[in-house]
Amino acid sequence: MSQRRKFIKQSLVGSAIFLPGVASAYTSSAAQRSVAGEKPVILSTWNHGVPANADAWAKLNETGNILDAVEAGVRNTELDLTNLSVGLQGLPDREGITTLDASIMTGDGACGSVAFVRQIKHPISLARAVMEKTPHVMIVGEGARQFAIEQGFPLEKEVLSPNAQKEYDKWKEKSEYKPIINIENHDTIGMIGIDANGKLAGSCTTSGLAYKMHGRVGDSPIIGAGLYVDDEVGAATATGLGETIIRICGSFLIVELMRQGRTPQEACEEAVRRLVTKSKNIKDIQAGFLAINKYGETGAYAVHPGFNFAKATASGNLLIDSNSHFKP
Repeated sequence: MSQRRKFIKQSLVGSAIFLPGVASAYTSSAAQRSVAGEKPVILSTWNHGVPANADAWAKLNETGNILDAVEAGVRNTELDLTNLSVGLQGLPDREGITTLDASIMTGDGACGSVAFVRQIKHPISLARAVMEKTPHVMIVGEGARQFAIEQGFPLEKEVLSPNAQKEYDKWKEKSEYKPIINIENHDTIGMIGIDANGKLAGSCTTSGLAYKMHGRVGDSPIIGAGLYVDDEVGAATATGLGETIIRICGSFLIVELMRQGRTPQEACEEAVRRLVTKSKNIKDIQAGFLAINKYGETGAYAVHPGFNFAKATASGNLLIDSNSHFKP
């Protein structure tokens, strides 16, 4: 028995020595190479990220708070009547009902999300209320709507936008259930940012997959899938077919790969490789990732060509085409 206790004690001591080594691998790896980052920087998915970044940058300059910035940025997209993949103007499920998902997170681990929400114009702000005003992380469906009412969020009329109604009527002619996310039918705005002091935050909001089954929820409101943020390492967000991203815990995976010493670009590329390996019919699936590390280095990668993202720094706000696993 004494020998067994001695063995356990030695094992615990060995673990205590090993774990800090793992935690410091990220810092030492960065110290051994040339770090080409800058702060502040804000990244967001797709071309609607350009105006979203502009609002986020303005809010960051106004308040100095990166959480305020990533909320304000995606609120822009939630109001964009030309956008059919975010907000109440987004394409509905196959029952003709628009339901929304959103999440928000800061680098100290605080997070909140809502899913399967109806009649709320700004689900990202409702997700922030969950984070700041409840002991919970996720509230869904009718419970989320009731919480919104309690918090003073106005309920919007439940009618499809003219563009969404037109597309839904066209879809009903055949009513084919084909849950495909590609360059023609993408979803989500995910936004991640770091301020001048190294504080990180992220947000993600969507109306989800067009013509999905009623009640379907994708990756966007799931902490660790559509969004993950850690001040000690960095942040990541995802876009594309949510089921494929959930299966690999995509955003958490990227942050953990960066913790192990990968650059944001290397981490995004590895996440895409794993997604491709775990997915069937990959030719019909698009997914993309964005990442920032604590030094302000960034990365982006997608399954197929066509994914673009917006990058805002003190030098400007640019729309950039991402590289991809499969080439043109």
